[in-house]
Amino acid sequence: MTQYDERVEQQRLKIQAEDWAKGIKSLHAHSLSSMWYDSRPQDTEDGKRVIDKEYNNGLVERTLSNGETFLFTEYELKGLDLISAYTQNN
Repeated sequence: MTQYDERVEQQRLKIQAEDWAKGIKSLHAHSLSSMWYDSRPQDTEDGKRVIDKEYNNGLVERTLSNGETFLFTEYELKGLDLISAYTQNN
């Protein structure tokens, strides 16, 4: 039965990392158009304000003042990269 120990441990880490990924890493209310991930500078033109919520997996969710939301998914960690980030932070 010990032949499956490594697989079971990998699955356990994967489940924990997926739960950890949903946690909020940072919350930033701003009117800047120079954020490293920002591909939507029009959201903050003329002093308009937004709220950016960054999750542990790198996903950034932007909420505009009118309630619309947009996702920046370019840097979202998945698979082994997510597990690696989780184990480094826990």
